[in-house]
Amino acid sequence: MIVVLDASAAVGVTLMQPQAKPLISHLETASLVLTPDLFVSEVCNAFWKYRKANLLDREQAEQLLAMTLELPDRIESAADCYQEAFALAVRHQHPFYDTLYLVLARRHAAALLTTDKRLVALANSLEIQVVM
Repeated sequence: MIVVLDASAAVGVTLMQPQAKPLISHLETASLVLTPDLFVSEVCNAFWKYRKANLLDREQAEQLLAMTLELPDRIESAADCYQEAFALAVRHQHPFYDTLYLVLARRHAAALLTTDKRLVALANSLEIQVVM
């Protein structure tokens, strides 16, 4: 199975949050793990927030960030799907960032790997498979 990994799931895996175990299982069994290039910015920002809140020291944050960025097999350009993602965002009143993940999932007949409940709801409404 091909999966599209979003930042929420990736950070959850790396930090070993309560939902990490099933997410790791899906990553391990995936034939291909994709993500849009926006993923890099989202993940960096997440670890910056953990660092800013003093939940991680600098070395921990940098190590976990590097580990998280190694999770996808391939990072795809948002420039290749921004029009479709923007139209989806406008049509469904949903943040553009999230619709990039949905477009990749739809284009590759992939399952979406996320912990974002609002994104799960939209994916379900669009008949995009979600794994959690």
